[in-house]
Amino acid sequence: MSDLKDPRVLFAAERTLLAWNRTSLSLVAFGFVVERAGMLLRAISPATANSGQLEATFWLGLAFILLGAITSAYSAKQYAVVLRSLTPYEFPPDYVAKWGLVVNLAVALLGMALALTLWFWRVH
Repeated sequence: MSDLKDPRVLFAAERTLLAWNRTSLSLVAFGFVVERAGMLLRAISPATANSGQLEATFWLGLAFILLGAITSAYSAKQYAVVLRSLTPYEFPPDYVAKWGLVVNLAVALLGMALALTLWFWRVH
């Protein structure tokens, strides 16, 4: 529990959450690019693109997407812990501190949905 009675504590926690949000979004985007690299390999050179390369890019990309989604969910959980530890004095009047939490959870859910969609298309 913080007893600083200073809203800068909240803003520091929020900046940290936003940094993790950028990291998780970058991981999801990079994973999507890696996953689609297999299609690019097949389009550029269908004769030399073997199925092992295509499988590797699919699973590696999916792993990055899932890592991004997990990172977003975990950072939201950590931010919620910090919010619970703050006193009312550390919140500016009429400031809604949970919006960043909602956005991070949405990124986590959408990242999981992307991973499931890509996996489902691959299986069917």
